[in-house]
Amino acid sequence: MADRNFRHSPLEGFSSGGAVAMSEVPFLAQINLRLDPAGPAAAAVGKDLGVALPRRGGTSATSGDVSVLWLGPDEWLVVGPPGAETRLTALLESAAGAAHASVVDVSAQRTAVALRGPRVRELLALGCSLDLHPRVFGVGDCAQTMLAHAPVVVWRRESEFWILVRASFAGHLAAWLEDAGIEFTVRD
Repeated sequence: MADRNFRHSPLEGFSSGGAVAMSEVPFLAQINLRLDPAGPAAAAVGKDLGVALPRRGGTSATSGDVSVLWLGPDEWLVVGPPGAETRLTALLESAAGAAHASVVDVSAQRTAVALRGPRVRELLALGCSLDLHPRVFGVGDCAQTMLAHAPVVVWRRESEFWILVRASFAGHLAAWLEDAGIEFTVRD
């Protein structure tokens, strides 16, 4: 019988070690949400998700296995575990009701790369203009930016950074991370 599972992650099997450990976090549910942050739909979405939509730029909020990343004044990325796309999309559409809103499943559009280790910020500084010092970019902060000429979302988590990258740029970014990371694995 033919294999009917055609789903493959753009970085299948990608991982690297050293002073910066890298691995793919494939198949996350990712739902783009746009609506009026001051309207009743925003409050309803927050109530149904169990976490209020972040109102301050560059921040995120998490409840259980669902996180909401602020992408713009009226735009968020709802991130959940693999397979939660249908559930989250239905929840967001229901909560938004008749409000002028956009709910789009972009799960297949991006993958995530987890970076951890003592020199992550140094590695990211080689290809990104963000100031990632913990006093400036704390746990839960996120930003849309360019990394190695690829559009990404950088998200600082408790013990690592997640880089959300479009599938079409994933191979380029992985190759750049491996190449740039070589200098952090060589001992003087």
